[in-house]
Amino acid sequence: MTSFNTNERDVLHRILRARRDIRHFRHDSVPEEVLTRMLEAAHYAPSVGFKQPWNYILIRSLDVRRRIKSLFEEANQEELAKLSGDERSDLYKSLKLEGIMEAPLNLAVTCDRDRDAPFHLGQGQMPEMDLYSTCLAVQNLWLAARVEGVGVGWVSIIDPEKTAKILELPNHIQLVAYLCVGYPIEFKDRPMLEEAGWKSRLSLSNLVFEDRWGHSPK
Repeated sequence: MTSFNTNERDVLHRILRARRDIRHFRHDSVPEEVLTRMLEAAHYAPSVGFKQPWNYILIRSLDVRRRIKSLFEEANQEELAKLSGDERSDLYKSLKLEGIMEAPLNLAVTCDRDRDAPFHLGQGQMPEMDLYSTCLAVQNLWLAARVEGVGVGWVSIIDPEKTAKILELPNHIQLVAYLCVGYPIEFKDRPMLEEAGWKSRLSLSNLVFEDRWGHSPK
């Protein structure tokens, strides 16, 4: 079995801490060989029952991206309305929460809920495991992008059903992630929401229990 030295371990942890959700992009295209390495990294993610339920839709069409951008604007107004009277309303308005038109590439990551049907190994008691597996593929892609100097931004403020219609997804294919991909203006030292004052990183010691909920480790 492959072992890793201390330097390799430290590099991995540095990559994990350097990952950022990117919203500001340069217009440079991501070379095909770089994109291929990112997708291959995603494809090596673990998956329940070795189902490998993911597919990837590369979205370069400006027309498609404009339609997705309209969905974002519609949903963003709905989210803003929820903050009516909240002191964070102005801060929310100032946040850059997508880079749909700025990024040279948009990428939809989907989950094929019917792959390997009718028997789904490992999903009998937890049927959402294929969705979780697809999220692991997204994380692999994101980390691989970071070491290539490529930025990724996850756009979650869009209606998934309307997005699925635009992308012509079959009924058994579920959208998991809509990503903006490209070279960033910069990689910030801290996450954007932390830097903007939306929220600080939680203390790990307050999140770890032992044996049962709420029981602190010895």
